[in-house]
Amino acid sequence: MHHTFRGGVHPKEHKTRSREVPLTRFYPKGDVVIPVAQHIGKPAKPVVWKGDAVQVGQLIAEADGFVSANVFSSCSGTVKAIEPRRVISGALADCIVIENDGKFTLAPGIGQTQEGGATKRRSPEEILEKVQWAGIVGLGGAGFPTHVKLKPKDPAAIKYVIANGAECEPYLTCNDRLMREHPSEIRDGLCFVLSMFPNAVGCICIEENKPEAIEIMKESLVTDGGSIDNVSVLPLHTKYPQGGEHSLIYAVTGVDYPVSMLPADVGCIVLNVGTLYAICRALVKNEPLYSHVLTVTGDAVKEPKNFIVHDGTSFRELAEACGLDEAALKKALSGGPMMGFAAASLDVPVQKTTNGVTLLTADPVEDAQRQQTACLRCGRCTTVCPQGLLPQLMAEAADHRNFERYEKKLYGLECVSCGSCSYVCPAKRPLTQTFKQVKAEILAQKRAAQAGGAK
Repeated sequence: MHHTFRGGVHPKEHKTRSREVPLTRFYPKGDVVIPVAQHIGKPAKPVVWKGDAVQVGQLIAEADGFVSANVFSSCSGTVKAIEPRRVISGALADCIVIENDGKFTLAPGIGQTQEGGATKRRSPEEILEKVQWAGIVGLGGAGFPTHVKLKPKDPAAIKYVIANGAECEPYLTCNDRLMREHPSEIRDGLCFVLSMFPNAVGCICIEENKPEAIEIMKESLVTDGGSIDNVSVLPLHTKYPQGGEHSLIYAVTGVDYPVSMLPADVGCIVLNVGTLYAICRALVKNEPLYSHVLTVTGDAVKEPKNFIVHDGTSFRELAEACGLDEAALKKALSGGPMMGFAAASLDVPVQKTTNGVTLLTADPVEDAQRQQTACLRCGRCTTVCPQGLLPQLMAEAADHRNFERYEKKLYGLECVSCGSCSYVCPAKRPLTQTFKQVKAEILAQKRAAQAGGAK
């Protein structure tokens, strides 16, 4: 095992202010705004109407197809509206707006320990059905429906189920706290998934800057029935983007593969520790995914905190609960500074995939724009790219709109948008933003061509 990957950078971690703050459940006070599209794939279809009474854990929008995910109410109250609302990206998206009664009454059967608990053996079909019912998606940020990941073409070909506890993104500490406070649920979720793949072993991957989490997760593998032989904890070198799926698979297996392939194609299933926790809660507590862990941090808040937050909670409520200095606030990020993105405002709802709210008194993008110069051809971007790409040449092709060269000669679609090239660029060029835009345009052209060919 390699324990790391090629390239990468070492940004300032900024984790000390929140890493020792325990998880606390945050109950929203105002209306809850729940988008019906919180995942990759087709949006869910509402199954409630304006005026309906709802309870916590009640299905309010059902998956529309296999690559889609159920959506559940995160509060009790009354459906106030089903209408477009502004979401994190700044776009309008269909949302179910619930007038929160503040009681958080659970729907019948939700949260009740199931017969046999975590020790009951379940068939792969039972596990898959429960994960699909619970609306679980990847909680590392991508939001890919988990039941789709758990149904590869050949289950016998899966050799590794990798629990992603790297949390390499600066500022964020909620997964660290989850591993330290709920190790047995993460372990049990991993064991449930492992039982679906007869030839797989489990690997819990944690960066070395989380020594407490490493030891606690190791201790969780020693149970009353003895140690769990097919699961191990792998400490990884602290380096960004260690938590990226591609980087993680290389660190564990030494296998390199193009991003056009799925992890299952190289014998791997990768799941965030928060996703595994959600799987355990669904199977053991009959609890669908309506809340998850999240860090609110940054120098614009007085008390950074780690929350278990209910989906649909306003960013503003969370920020104010941490002592927001709104006068000093210059930039609000959904996620962290490397792979996160600017929130349109604080009056937007938390979604399943929101793992952090970073509130800053300076805007690093504005600062970089003021300092930007022409490319210095120093080659730093090439040395840090975890995909082994040539960002300097990709940027030139993008500037000249030579998309064929960008894709076919420079393999630009292999970019994982980690931001490492932008981070080290002394010319302060917006490389990552450029590559995101070009990728979106190329893929849009491909979809248009396919649609034209289908007519």
